[in-house]
Amino acid sequence: MNKTSTHSIKEQASKPVHAHQRKRFAKKRRVPLALKIVLIVGVAVVALGMIFYLNAVNSQGSSSNGSSAYPYVVANPGQGQVAPEIKLPATNGTTFDLAAQRGKTVLLFFQEGLSCEPCWTQIKDMEANWSDFKALGITEMVSITTDPLDALRQKVADEGISTPLLSDQSFAVSQTYNANDYGMMSGSTDGHTFIVVGPDGRITWRADYGGPPDYTMYVPIPTLLADMKAGLHGHAA
Repeated sequence: MNKTSTHSIKEQASKPVHAHQRKRFAKKRRVPLALKIVLIVGVAVVALGMIFYLNAVNSQGSSSNGSSAYPYVVANPGQGQVAPEIKLPATNGTTFDLAAQRGKTVLLFFQEGLSCEPCWTQIKDMEANWSDFKALGITEMVSITTDPLDALRQKVADEGISTPLLSDQSFAVSQTYNANDYGMMSGSTDGHTFIVVGPDGRITWRADYGGPPDYTMYVPIPTLLADMKAGLHGHAA
């Protein structure tokens, strides 16, 4: 290599880096940093998602009662609260007035209505085992649906049911008790809710069986009695 070529190489090495070259080098350096930021954000999003999921699962689990096969939640108004007013026409030709039942222990059964055959089987099985409910202190039961009174009269006649059915066509009572939050029809019917109102007009036990994901429409009598007994004796959460 001659002196001229050596001098030329030194000149090139000593030349300043142009602005466009610096930008190109900077871009190359920024790529790994941007990738790191994306990875960090991605991990954070996944972690937050897992936290929210676990919280949701724990929240659902902590509000569940009853057996694993027939869990229920407890909506408002719940145990210890004064039962809201109920004045509804009944299939026995009377107007049921909950306030007039003071001194009695009344079982309210909100259910899906005419289209729910298991709900009617539930009532018939409860009637067949009524002595077991009386042993828990229950003195009276009424069932509440949002169906028309005339249709309910025909249904109880067809099914041979003696329990008074109350017609809540306006949804006023069902919404006050939040019973229509647990049906299969997205609020257009009641679910499968049992509420015991004590002699002083306060709720002593409540179980909303009808909610997602299983949408229970029938609870075996032994399970229902066991859950009710536990709740009335203060063992339910």
